[in-house]
Amino acid sequence: MKKEHLPEKICPVCERPFLWRKKWAKDWENVKYCSEKCRRQK
Repeated sequence: MKKEHLPEKICPVCERPFLWRKKWAKDWENVKYCSEKCRRQK
């Protein structure tokens, strides 16, 4: 898949957009935070 076609979400902590990553492929629906740091700051 080309980069411009990847799904995107907005992180609720830092409010920045983040793109789909292969490691999230099976769990993309449940991914809410762009990084471990943001997940800890929720």
